[in-house]
Amino acid sequence: MIRPEFDKTIFPHWTTIPIRFRDLDPLNHVNNAIFSTYYEEARIEFIQEVNKLASELKNGYSFVLANIEIEFIRPVEYPNDILIGSGIKQLGNSSINSFQAIYTGDEKKLVSVAEAHGVWFDLSKQCPTRIPDIPNTEKYMLPNSLFE
Repeated sequence: MIRPEFDKTIFPHWTTIPIRFRDLDPLNHVNNAIFSTYYEEARIEFIQEVNKLASELKNGYSFVLANIEIEFIRPVEYPNDILIGSGIKQLGNSSINSFQAIYTGDEKKLVSVAEAHGVWFDLSKQCPTRIPDIPNTEKYMLPNSLFE
């Protein structure tokens, strides 16, 4: 997986989350299991920014996480904030591959990266369905050069 240096222009969406004391392990580091929650919070906030998807959430549709791969690069300690960059790597008919990265709020050091695969899901029918047309899709895409 790629490990991009901090650059505010790479990711189309940024989320800031304060590290909570309850997120820590006995070594005063954020517990690895918490990273999944951080990534999830950022993905949900990102989806809310995409107006077409946000409106469909109210109509009984949602993304279902199919898989996620998380790479842990360095520990992060309390107190601090984390910055999570999120963007779409690949858009399919009913799925999205996203790429995210977590940086420390103070020094902007890369802490972790993740790739997730989500499926657009019709909650009433309990099955995958086509993603609605998203206006200005390119606004939410990551640059191809990032993955070359």
